[in-house]
Amino acid sequence: MKQILRIMKHDFKEEHRFHPVRRFKFDIALVEYKIAIEYEGLNSVKSGHTTALGYTKDCIKYNLATLCGWRVLRYTAIEDNYKNMMRDIIDLKKLIDGRV
Repeated sequence: MKQILRIMKHDFKEEHRFHPVRRFKFDIALVEYKIAIEYEGLNSVKSGHTTALGYTKDCIKYNLATLCGWRVLRYTAIEDNYKNMMRDIIDLKKLIDGRV
């Protein structure tokens, strides 16, 4: 995913903390556009994100991010879902810039 962002020549931050109080972090953030990119490691044998509590915490995080003005894009490695990221970022930037 980082390689795609480098190809697109985007500045990005890893493990970006988006809230002043809560300790939630985005895997990758395009801070300038308030676009968050989350990698959902669903195929991991031991993942906190696939438990009921972990999934609930993710929902809280994503809802808080939305309330703070962020747009969250979520990807997995399953069926190369992450390969849509470049197109999604281009489309989302057009939306943000009012070109859609």
